[in-house]
Amino acid sequence: MALLRHFANDFLHVSAWLLLLSAIFIPLERLWAVQPQKVFRRAVWTDLGYYFVNSLLLSTLLTLPMAGIAWSLHAVVPATLLGLAGGLPFGQRVVLSLVVGEFGYYWTHRAMHQVPLLWNFHAVHHSAEQIDWLVSTRAHPVDLVLGRLSGFIPMYVLGLVQPIQNVMDPVTLAVVLVGTIWGFFIHANLRWRFGPFEWLVSTPAFHHWHHTNDEHANRNYSTMLPWMDRIFGTYYMPRDHWPPSYGIDDKLPDSIGDQLLYPLLPASSRRPAAAPLSPQPPPG
Repeated sequence: MALLRHFANDFLHVSAWLLLLSAIFIPLERLWAVQPQKVFRRAVWTDLGYYFVNSLLLSTLLTLPMAGIAWSLHAVVPATLLGLAGGLPFGQRVVLSLVVGEFGYYWTHRAMHQVPLLWNFHAVHHSAEQIDWLVSTRAHPVDLVLGRLSGFIPMYVLGLVQPIQNVMDPVTLAVVLVGTIWGFFIHANLRWRFGPFEWLVSTPAFHHWHHTNDEHANRNYSTMLPWMDRIFGTYYMPRDHWPPSYGIDDKLPDSIGDQLLYPLLPASSRRPAAAPLSPQPPPG
């Protein structure tokens, strides 16, 4: 009974967040759309399903691996390093956590596009052929867990977050909140551009080019800090046009259940949605 009440409470919170996000992004996308499209576009119900599945399951799926990684790192990372970083002011810890977390996620995200096994999970996210804020939640849970862990491991190593506590570190809460909101924003069907600030923080234009289905695919792996793509040679964002199409070449099953099973099937039972094994070279 207590478990049922806990689930019902979580469901109400997730539903309230959905209403709030809809109230923010739907009007914005009506006013400043990149591609005019209906609110109840094709595959919107699939994306809503992913929103609830991932919102309700992600924290549960992360509990054991996060605890194991935290325990292992605290056993090997020098206490002086943990104490030094943990003693920084809250704001500095949040900023540094966002930077080192982005570094960890960048390389894992890049591997998701280069390693066929990882791509089979990540392809679920890239299968969306119409992009708006809700596509941020279209992802296989395995893909989400790997991405979240890859961001938090370097934070743990440097002692920027303190995971072994009775309560969650407020830095962790801040990083998750900022990252989640920014994820909705960069997927939004918004033609907003930030001018000279686009080298510093990502925009929908930057991330939409990550979802392109043309010769410029496999770029822009960062979620918040595009200068990392500049440093590592995977940056691409033209000034005057947007991607001509989104999605992947191969078609995944339509239902959520089949999509969740798809990466787990033997290769002989499915057509892998194979990504190129290396990013396209930047234009000359």
